[in-house]
Amino acid sequence: MTTESAQTAGSVQWTVQGLLDLFDAEPAGEDTFTAQTGPAGEDERQVVEGTQVLAQSIVAAAKRFPDKSIRSVYSVFARAVMVGAGPVELEIDVISEGRSTASAVVTAKQNGKRCITTTVLADVPTDDVIRHHLPKPDVAGPAEANASPMPMAGRELRLVDVVDVNSPDEVGPPELYAWLHYDPIPSRDDLAKALIAYFTGHLGISTTMRAHEGIGTAQAHLTVSTAPMTVSVSFHEPVRWDGWLLYSHESTQVGAGMSYVRGTVHTEEGELIASFTQDALIRPLRTTDTSIKHQSRL
Repeated sequence: MTTESAQTAGSVQWTVQGLLDLFDAEPAGEDTFTAQTGPAGEDERQVVEGTQVLAQSIVAAAKRFPDKSIRSVYSVFARAVMVGAGPVELEIDVISEGRSTASAVVTAKQNGKRCITTTVLADVPTDDVIRHHLPKPDVAGPAEANASPMPMAGRELRLVDVVDVNSPDEVGPPELYAWLHYDPIPSRDDLAKALIAYFTGHLGISTTMRAHEGIGTAQAHLTVSTAPMTVSVSFHEPVRWDGWLLYSHESTQVGAGMSYVRGTVHTEEGELIASFTQDALIRPLRTTDTSIKHQSRL
């Protein structure tokens, strides 16, 4: 991982508030916004999390459609965004904008190169015609889960039945349940959705690898090439919570160098507030990649 790590001694530590500030893309012209990459992580990893740019795209789209609610997003991470290589430019191509719905493609560029595209659907929510949702999984609560060292001031992460999510020796079914607690919890709808989306790409590859002995994300970028390639998120209104969030992950398939994970986000009280998917690359490290510093490898 990149941006979720604490910084090295002498640097500013990552905080939830600092992350929210990064998400808050600023207008830079007609249908154009600018966002920053933030510093490198504890391991000096130079590749920005794709879901950080996804979160920034959600905020930019929400500002472009201020009378609507962001309901779903689909991102393709085609090219890596690099730390310290310049700001992220977000260009919004509006496909449609009506009274009830709007859609757009947000293109994230760095130094003029297209890196990430995000298709956005926004709408004006209505009263229910019918309603149901998938119940929260019956798993141990945050008090019984294992604390996981993914340092960020203001965030706690606890894993159900897993001690070291990166270990190639912890083998189990291809599913993973993660409790998260944030402080502060944003009151703005766009920042709340951005924060929900940010973590959807973090544990998918670990979920897939968990079912296979001898392979774990501790080997990522060293002996195996890994990277989230797409993330989709659907937000189920309203996106409000207090306390803990439960991210449930299920890897339904892996093979031919790619894995697929689907998941849900429930509040501690059991409300389903978002659903997500991830396609990820899991491949042998190419010999040509060994000439690249591991901080910049996929």
